[in-house]
Amino acid sequence: MAARPLVARQPNERLQALIQEAGCSNAGLARRVNMCGAEHGLDLRYDKTSVARWLRGQQPRGRAPGIIAEALGRKLGRTVTIDEIGMANGKNFASGVGLQFSPTVLGAIEQVCELWRSDVGRRDFLSGSTVAASALVEPSRDWLITGADTQVARTAGARVGRSDVAAVRATTDALVDLDHRYGSGHVRPVVVHYLNSVVSGLLAGSYTEAVGRELFAAVARLTELAGYMAVDTGQSGLAQRYYIQALRLAQAAGDRGYGGYVLAASMSHLAAQLGNPREIAQLAKAAQEGARGQVPPRAESMFLAAEARGHALMGDARACQSVAGRALDALERAVGSGSGSVTGDDPIWIRHFDHAYLADELAHCHRDLGQAEQARRRAEEALEGLPEGRVRRRAIGLLLLATAHVQQRDVEQACHIGTQAVDLLGSLRSNRGRSIWTTSSSGWSRIGTSRWCGSSGRGCKCRSPEISAGCGGVGGRGNYGVRRVVAAGACGVDGSDEARAWEMRVGVRVAL
Repeated sequence: MAARPLVARQPNERLQALIQEAGCSNAGLARRVNMCGAEHGLDLRYDKTSVARWLRGQQPRGRAPGIIAEALGRKLGRTVTIDEIGMANGKNFASGVGLQFSPTVLGAIEQVCELWRSDVGRRDFLSGSTVAASALVEPSRDWLITGADTQVARTAGARVGRSDVAAVRATTDALVDLDHRYGSGHVRPVVVHYLNSVVSGLLAGSYTEAVGRELFAAVARLTELAGYMAVDTGQSGLAQRYYIQALRLAQAAGDRGYGGYVLAASMSHLAAQLGNPREIAQLAKAAQEGARGQVPPRAESMFLAAEARGHALMGDARACQSVAGRALDALERAVGSGSGSVTGDDPIWIRHFDHAYLADELAHCHRDLGQAEQARRRAEEALEGLPEGRVRRRAIGLLLLATAHVQQRDVEQACHIGTQAVDLLGSLRSNRGRSIWTTSSSGWSRIGTSRWCGSSGRGCKCRSPEISAGCGGVGGRGNYGVRRVVAAGACGVDGSDEARAWEMRVGVRVAL
């Protein structure tokens, strides 16, 4: 048998250029890589000969490419990706990056930092990944059975203090506000670069036990936010990875309550997008079990509301009603105990969950169960209590209310409210808003009733001129694209063409 031909290695010109830019010798780079690896708990023993081999095209194994990029980045004072050092040949990026619930704190740091680096340097690799609801449930089991981390303090690296933690919290608050107002398309790149260039250095620094717990809690919240922003920019597979790492960071912080929040508020909503109602309920129940006795009534209410959403999507009205009642009771306890105020003692991550937010969750339940009148009342209640700055949530709430009016065959109101929602969506860069519009308009086009039409759609003679205009098929002339979609649905015709046409119009306005 003939021997396989040898494939000549190509010199790594990208790495050579960066070494020259950094003003490093081969020996100097090797020392920096070894020191950087030590901060990550790695015993690296590279020398100038190792660097020479890399320059000839040899690929170091394992996590070494990421460490090399980090070492050069520190010398250059900017983020350096694995692409830039010529080592992103695909072999160094396991498809499981960010999907593991690490059994150790050090492993958790390595896992989340690798995710951030990969997100910055290989955005297509991660954003193109798919997500399975079962892959969300498995980390929740790990979280349930994993014992508390006994120690998180570190002695190597730059000193990290409470002022650093406060800076992360303040940055997170500012980014949350920007996200609410303008959508994640404007904000997410800033979040990812901040995590990769600043927060990763804090995690690799030295800190006391108390500061370390606070740091992990702050980073968990920002990582969860990055996951939500991935959802809002249409990257569900990437969001899954961020949520899993946020769950692990919350565990390192010793905050079972926030871990439950990640399951019930983040992962369960991701499961809802995937159309897996059973997993929604399972994740919410896991949150309740794992955080039992460690969360205030307001958080209990939120966990129960998430479970109710799952039951509603499964069509189990009785279970939904029972759990929703418990959610209402829990929130009343929060108000009665004095924590009903935003300035109460509740953790910052749950303070937003008030009567308006719960009403929104229950409105979704009623909508999914086909209970139009209850859905309308709850949706109106949610909108009345919504702060003005929550532009995306208001747009989504308006779409929910419009859907309730469509279910009640109230076309005029549905058109009016739907148009308001579209106007708000036009000011956002939010794939989530667009997706919900698509789902809503598709649902409107499927709703039909003989009570409004003398036929199944052809030759329709409707009681309302607006409905009649909307039912004229593709050639019909409604005043608004929204009106045409809603009217077609209310008349019992297939309005899918109208929905698609309007979706294209909206897509131009809110596309990322």
